Amino acid sequence: MFIDRLARLLPDTGSLIAAAPAVGHAPRIYPVQDFFRNPDRGFFRLADDGSMLGFMEPSSVNGLAPRMNVFVQTLQGSTPVGQPRRLTQESDRDISQYFWKGSSTIIYEKDFNGDENFHVLAVDAASGKLTDLTPFQGVRASIEDDLQDDPDHVLVSHNQRNPEVFDVYRANIHTGSLTLVAENPGNIVGWQTDHQGRVRAGVASDGLHSTLLYRDSESEDFRPIITTDFRSVVSPEFFTFDNRKFYALSNRGRDCLALVIIDPAQPDLEQLVFEAQGVDLDGAGYSRLRQVLTVAVYQTDKIKYQFFDDVSAQRLARVSEKLPGYEISLQSGTRDESKFIVASYSDRTPGSRYIYDALANTLDKLADINPALPEQDMAPMRPIQYLSRDGLTIHGYLTLPVGRSPRNLPCIVNPHGGPWLRDGWGFNPEAQFLANRGYAVLQMNFRGSTGYGRKFWEAGFGQWGLGMQDDITDGVHWLIGQGIADPGRIAIYGGSYGGYATLAGIAYTPDLYAAAVDYVGVSNLLTFMNTIPPYWKPMLTKMHSMVGDPAADHERLVATSPALNAGEIRTPLFIAQGAHDPRVNKDESDQMVAALRSRGVAVEYMVKDNEGHGFHNDENKFEFYESMEAFLRRHLNP
Repeated sequence: MFIDRLARLLPDTGSLIAAAPAVGHAPRIYPVQDFFRNPDRGFFRLADDGSMLGFMEPSSVNGLAPRMNVFVQTLQGSTPVGQPRRLTQESDRDISQYFWKGSSTIIYEKDFNGDENFHVLAVDAASGKLTDLTPFQGVRASIEDDLQDDPDHVLVSHNQRNPEVFDVYRANIHTGSLTLVAENPGNIVGWQTDHQGRVRAGVASDGLHSTLLYRDSESEDFRPIITTDFRSVVSPEFFTFDNRKFYALSNRGRDCLALVIIDPAQPDLEQLVFEAQGVDLDGAGYSRLRQVLTVAVYQTDKIKYQFFDDVSAQRLARVSEKLPGYEISLQSGTRDESKFIVASYSDRTPGSRYIYDALANTLDKLADINPALPEQDMAPMRPIQYLSRDGLTIHGYLTLPVGRSPRNLPCIVNPHGGPWLRDGWGFNPEAQFLANRGYAVLQMNFRGSTGYGRKFWEAGFGQWGLGMQDDITDGVHWLIGQGIADPGRIAIYGGSYGGYATLAGIAYTPDLYAAAVDYVGVSNLLTFMNTIPPYWKPMLTKMHSMVGDPAADHERLVATSPALNAGEIRTPLFIAQGAHDPRVNKDESDQMVAALRSRGVAVEYMVKDNEGHGFHNDENKFEFYESMEAFLRRHLNP
């Protein structure tokens, strides 16, 4: 009866079936490694003056497993010349991100076995000299400002003095010396610099209320200018170009985050710059060279751009004309804005990377990110929507296997992590891998997901295992009602919060799923909040309001903790966990495994001793996805 009601309320089956690719020969099965391996060369970045190109590629150090390391190469115009030189020597884990400091230094971050206690390091691009700017064990550090106009320093923050909060330091990239710039009084959860790199704003929190702090100069004390409860967001993006006001994302007095200008002298007034109908803005950009606001970014079914200056709009239009049929983003640029790294991509390919010369209007290809996966063999990702049982519109994405009739398919339901994030459109290696194996893949932005306004986000408060889980369940029924999913061959798979939703799915709707894969997921809402990293503790009161208070909401949290309600679970389960996960402690997975094995229920359990919140190293990724493939094949028979 419920399925019939959904079928009447939602798009008819024919609309999706008609949009599906024509049935024909299914593509060949590509190896697991082709979906999840690091690119042979990627992550391209231009030095400020355009004289050198940085990139990463897998490289073996001392005969150990190849890891992503940073290389540099000379540029003549837009052409790399000479032999690339490896600058970094990382052998334990991939470098996940880096950037150029000027035209002579590379800055990157590294952690240890996935513990997320990142160090910030500087490498001289000429000599290869390495300087660890934050050489403190068990301390988490990050970049606050690259200080583009200061060739010798960057601003970093770290929590050595107090594990719960972060102070700001000016770091000398040559010597590693640190000078305190802003000491955290104990309640600041974010810092903001002006265009001269001065720490001029901060966001303080008591857990339930946020206060925007401001000062006219670094010699002054901060003063509070705006206080809101945590449901209202006023998030500084960057200062205006006279450094007297600032652009912010704000939902004060509105449902969705909009771009506004705030004058600290009149903080209760907001000058609206741009808002998108029905969705939050993700961010905004500016040109440091031309000192103009350039763009606001938001997502509907796809990423959208609102341009504020003709130069930026025309630049993207010229590049798009050269790469029809692909989405375009500019990933790095020279300081004079004459050259840019361009990424092209779609839902069926991670695409290619180019150097775009804005003066000559030329595009020179650097690399294909994953040529092992032909675009024509990959599956389109289709935006979909359905109604929840209480009338909310749930947006999501459906990926159908190529060359197969979109009827009675084995299906993987894939709720996202966070949970205060959202899924978006683009190339998703997991969805493509599963579709290549013959599965339909459903991803949904259940209530509590961000991007759809405050009311939709707040609808998820206190709803772990309840309304949020119902939205996932309703998506499964919708897929069955559409005729796409075989009701007997549906699995649920997710990571982090998605792992929790996986466990909740098989605990509270045990007849719905034929198999389940939990990847670094929460299992016990009481113990989870007792094992969070120390730097999350300032936000613990907020988490109690959004998830549940272990004292006031004890009964509900017990009832919605899968590890404490494992008696109904009979679905075959595979769990994967990193031993050094700082976000979801290994005990969360251990509890679940113990609860099932004590009843004689078989559960496959993979633990990696050199990983944290998700598997990062290629060999671990390959083993996980190979094991998941075999597990799903046994239980869903694709």
